[in-house]
Amino acid sequence: MRLAISAFAAFVLLLAAAASAQTGNNNSFQLKTGSGSDTKLLKVEFINDYIVHVSASPGDQFSFRKSLIIDESVKPSGNFKTEDKGDYILMTSSALKVRIDKSTERISFYDRDGHIILQEPENVCRTFADTNIMGENAYRILQTFLASPGEAFYGFGAHQNGIMNYRGEDVDLWQYNIVDIIPFMVSSKNYGILWDNYSRTKFGDYRDYISLNKTFELFTKEGNSGGLTAEYFEDENFQKLLIKRPEERIEHEYIDKNDPFPDGFEKVKSVRWEGFLKSNKEGLHKLRLYCSGYTKMWVGDSLVVDSWRQNWLPWTHIIKLDLKKGERKKIKIEWIHSGGYIGLKALPPSGENYDGIISLHSEVADQIDYYFVYGNNLDEVIKGYRYLTGKAPVMPKWAMGFWQCRERYKTQDELLEVVREYRKRKIPIDNIVQDWFYWKEDDWGNHDFDPSRFPDPEGMIKELHDSLNAHIMISVWPKFYVGTAHFEEFKKNGWLYMRNVDVGEKDWVGPGYVSTFYDPYSEGARKLYWKQIENKLFSKGIDAWWLDATEPDIHSNLSPEETLRRMGPTALGTPARYRNTYSLLNSKAVYEGQRLSNPDKRVFILTRSAFAGQQKYSAATWSGDVAARWYDFKVQIPAGLNFSLSGIPYWTTDIGGFAVEPRYENPSGKDLEEWRELNTRWFQFGAFCPLFRSHGQFPYREIFNISPEGHPAYESMVYYDKLRYRLMPYIYSLAGMVTFEDYTIMRALILDFPDDKNVFNISDQYMFGPAFLVNPVTDFKARSRKVYLPAGADWYDFYTGKKYTGGKSIAADAPYERIPLFVKAGSIIPIGPGIQYTGQKQADTLTLFVYAGGDASFVLYEDEGTNYNYEKGLYSTIEFKYDETDKELVIGERKGEFPGMLSERIINIVFINSDSPRPFEFNIKPDRVVNYNGKEVKIKL
Repeated sequence: MRLAISAFAAFVLLLAAAASAQTGNNNSFQLKTGSGSDTKLLKVEFINDYIVHVSASPGDQFSFRKSLIIDESVKPSGNFKTEDKGDYILMTSSALKVRIDKSTERISFYDRDGHIILQEPENVCRTFADTNIMGENAYRILQTFLASPGEAFYGFGAHQNGIMNYRGEDVDLWQYNIVDIIPFMVSSKNYGILWDNYSRTKFGDYRDYISLNKTFELFTKEGNSGGLTAEYFEDENFQKLLIKRPEERIEHEYIDKNDPFPDGFEKVKSVRWEGFLKSNKEGLHKLRLYCSGYTKMWVGDSLVVDSWRQNWLPWTHIIKLDLKKGERKKIKIEWIHSGGYIGLKALPPSGENYDGIISLHSEVADQIDYYFVYGNNLDEVIKGYRYLTGKAPVMPKWAMGFWQCRERYKTQDELLEVVREYRKRKIPIDNIVQDWFYWKEDDWGNHDFDPSRFPDPEGMIKELHDSLNAHIMISVWPKFYVGTAHFEEFKKNGWLYMRNVDVGEKDWVGPGYVSTFYDPYSEGARKLYWKQIENKLFSKGIDAWWLDATEPDIHSNLSPEETLRRMGPTALGTPARYRNTYSLLNSKAVYEGQRLSNPDKRVFILTRSAFAGQQKYSAATWSGDVAARWYDFKVQIPAGLNFSLSGIPYWTTDIGGFAVEPRYENPSGKDLEEWRELNTRWFQFGAFCPLFRSHGQFPYREIFNISPEGHPAYESMVYYDKLRYRLMPYIYSLAGMVTFEDYTIMRALILDFPDDKNVFNISDQYMFGPAFLVNPVTDFKARSRKVYLPAGADWYDFYTGKKYTGGKSIAADAPYERIPLFVKAGSIIPIGPGIQYTGQKQADTLTLFVYAGGDASFVLYEDEGTNYNYEKGLYSTIEFKYDETDKELVIGERKGEFPGMLSERIINIVFINSDSPRPFEFNIKPDRVVNYNGKEVKIKL
């Protein structure tokens, strides 16, 4: 039997399955069910004491497909016990108990003391529905669990929706320019679910949005039935009416799948839709507004959307309406377009309580595969994720410094002059980024510099390295113009997606050129991709790789159906099955290629998409081409926090926002001041992200191009840049913790304060490492902001040293030049000397800021910074410990060594407590000075 899953009501059906056969050993149990269930085979296997793999198949055998995300080193290990209890099987490890009910196949997870952690519903908990997609027979799969009261959910990658806690929300796991997909969810109950599926997946309500008139009865603004009033204007002020008519749908979302605009639309500058919605159902209705250009939407008298998006990258807004049956709700949309896209669709009430369940639905599968990951805290859960999918290598030390980028440096002189200017002004910088189009206009994919603009790329890179002490990252796409040499190399091996070529779709460059992407699912294609990069770029001295458009974004603004057609077929199967993993395989190509080519040089990759396991390829992700708007800035914070909770530790954003609305292109007056303040506030946030990178379209994003010296914007950005470099001993130690302890640098508050339920939904504050509470300012002209100081600790104002009690909210000062920044009582922060780049010198003078109020410890990690000798054990650590009772600081004995390590250094100690509220200063006078030679030192404070 194959249950249809078009309606969630299938979950209330009782299973009639009976166990007909069972097999097992100490670490796994396999159940072959009777004919009454969708599930024919069920396997539960302990990977280790904290991780359980569950597989459910609708067929007579399990799939033989190899997982793309589980690391090859993962093998079941540990001491487990499997017992037949008659009606159920009980599997036990030192940390978990797993119960499998034979008659219903229900799986329940308990801690070692028998407390329930997670369980499937008592009735139908998983379904399989036959489907044929892109010519492949497969299954649509649905798995559910019961949510506990008060439980919060996080993860799933980075989504631009401003949501922190996904309890009761919907998440669409579909790669998109500004969306990064990681199918890993973590819970406030200290477990995670790693969903091993690569097709489009939905958490929550999995139904597709439908046309407006299929959900509501529509009325004009005058109250007549038949549609909303649509008014088309010749001006942007909604004054010069050109066309007026009723419309039952607003669906202008894609190039290939679009309702026509009315005749004469070429003269239209703005459109207004206005009227009333009425539903014949009571309950929660959802509206999905998808738009580019300037868009405002009112429901009733409330403004619910105020958006600007670049024409080629629309985005969605979800509006929830709790309606009574027959109730009319007023709606108005105003759209100032630039030839772009807009659509409004809806969902009627589902009849299900999605707040009470965990629901995962995938479009293409052979079977259900998920990993239940448990821990004593969420750090341990993330550690379990990396155990399964691979550890994150230590990033090169220079990557933790400041990067400058713009779209784009047009010549090598432009690029070099920027770095020279930073050095001249003594503003620290480590990396300059060459964005796209350094090649000849018609030569995309050959990786050759245009000699008219970059006459001596080797000389340019040599000057960056030898004279300017900077690194260079370069943009490399998986894209190739038809007829280029590299295109032909891939084509002859059948390693290109040809539909885009066959339909003759041109891109946006010059007159437009036909292109396509290569297929990284082929091992041979991955090797060729690296070989081409190595020959043309790595051989010249390029340090790092910016892998752009890795969704893959072969062409923007196509419907999801056509997007899939352009991406395939892949070497492993249909694009529908593998859509979300392109970035993973593309990163694998570059990481493995460089490690073979130069085993001693650390790989660094920045890529626009993500998937589970990508961290093991030294790949960081940025949040895509977000808009330079206050709203878009604000939603970066929960996006980065959920991304980090998803297990991948390195994330960043375009400081200032990538795409610029017209009023900022050549701003003056009020617009100029807002532009400067937006960039300043974003920069302040960026200084406390795992990676620190300024980038965007014109206006130029260099600090000195945003504002002149002496302006608050300039002074603030320089301050936080210098602070980042002073914090380098702290930050680089966090990078060591990422690799050796599976640590997370950018930390949602639930990681460190899980017992304080006030933090569960906080989306605009976070910890940066164990010490700093970061509170970005995301509102224009705000000079104070509400800050919640989590319970369980006291807090020091970083700038004044004033101490506050935790567990309460305060109105914190936020002058233009500063964001509220607090340090947790019981912290040790190592501060280094002022440097202009990370490799300038080691921290021969180290200042320890010791914040009293609790026991504290911190481990300083050091290595050579650019090679993989740390994998051979060549690194050192020094542990600092402070005992609050004895007021004693212990500087531990240095452990380990590496070439070039400092044998001696000066360690200054600054002691801060409530009786001595000292502000942070770069050159603060220390309380004690220690000449440290690697031996343990004890100091009474």
